[in-house]
Amino acid sequence: MTSILTSLGRTVLAGFVLLALIILALGGNFSSIELPFMFRWLHVMVAIMWVGLLWYFNFVQIPSMSKIPDEQKPAISKVIAPVALFWFRWAALFTVISGLILSVLNGYAHQAFTLQAPFRAIGLGMWIALIMAFNVWFIIWPNQKRALGIVAVEPDIKAKSARIAMLTSRLNTLLSIPMLFLMIAQSHNSTWFVIVS
Repeated sequence: MTSILTSLGRTVLAGFVLLALIILALGGNFSSIELPFMFRWLHVMVAIMWVGLLWYFNFVQIPSMSKIPDEQKPAISKVIAPVALFWFRWAALFTVISGLILSVLNGYAHQAFTLQAPFRAIGLGMWIALIMAFNVWFIIWPNQKRALGIVAVEPDIKAKSARIAMLTSRLNTLLSIPMLFLMIAQSHNSTWFVIVS
């Protein structure tokens, strides 16, 4: 077991093997898996990674940086943050792509994007998620590259970029709360949006 858990790749592979065994044990039939379900599962998996990293940055890393001695900060800025930002931005993109595919497969993409009943809640959630993904790729990531020294800039630009990245990340944290509610409420609570339908 230790040989599995000491490798992230083997751990993830073992997770998929365990899932397959559970499905088989419960009498599941792999030939009957529906494409929309697979994309919903994929969408939820990558969304957890995206929002989980967003909340890690805002609840853990940013508040902790002032408590870390200056000589130890390069461990965060040169090693941990660039890797976390890699997974963060790609999880954002795959969340959007899988969500769009899911909405097309389920036949509500047009109604959701045009905020038509009965898909207004998920449609608004989708628009908020698109704003958040735009922020990740076109505001947070370019500014983080300057703040982390991936792109060389003057110290004043580096500081300004760090602040812009942080504030935009905080905006995404704010947006994530209604976005998650709207995504879940659409399919799991039919009474919240009766008036706007």
